[in-house]
Amino acid sequence: MSASETTERPLRRDAERNRERILEAARDLFASKGLEPNLNDVAHHAGVGVGTVYRRFATKEELLEAIFEDGLNQLADLAESALGQPDPWQGFVWYVEQMCEITATDRGLREIAFSKSYGGDRVTAAQDRLVPVLKKLVERARIDGRLRPDLSSTDMPIFGLLAGTVSEFAGHVDADLWRRYVAILLDGMRDRGGQLPLPVAALDDDGVDAAMRTWKPAGPCSQSRVETTASPR
Repeated sequence: MSASETTERPLRRDAERNRERILEAARDLFASKGLEPNLNDVAHHAGVGVGTVYRRFATKEELLEAIFEDGLNQLADLAESALGQPDPWQGFVWYVEQMCEITATDRGLREIAFSKSYGGDRVTAAQDRLVPVLKKLVERARIDGRLRPDLSSTDMPIFGLLAGTVSEFAGHVDADLWRRYVAILLDGMRDRGGQLPLPVAALDDDGVDAAMRTWKPAGPCSQSRVETTASPR
């Protein structure tokens, strides 16, 4: 075995450990701070040099794709699991609770799930995968007769954002407070017959798309390389 072969393996192991360290730190940072932190912030949180982060992820968008593609697909997987439950209303309730738990406890995922200002093709594909599944889930519960007829699948992102707002406001006082308001929301979604119609119509698909394209909770995503005096490790 040549000297180069003996040195490449530990270097590759070190590189993979650094990559996982960066991803873990970024997940933690974005979950608590949202998408505002930049790659320099991630490097500091991971305890590695800035150059190490830029060698693994040339842009913030690349890092977001690596972190959040799976998280967005998880929301679609949960919706498909809810569709598989025999009781349409219970499946709907279960999904709303699961979705709101994720969006209440992971600020970064909440922001990237409901905005189209971040991420690239992989994030967009995961977002688009969720839309038709939610339509089926809501329609199934409406046909069953226990979901009020004027509720739309386009209301679902708003519910996730509401749960997140509760956590941002009072999560440091009571981490589970969002559950109270999700329960109130679900109670209001029940069809009781004779209810007054909701005062404002839901956004249509184009309206939701426009809102997602213009909502920038953390400002522009693009980040070019910056001059830094930090020594890469």
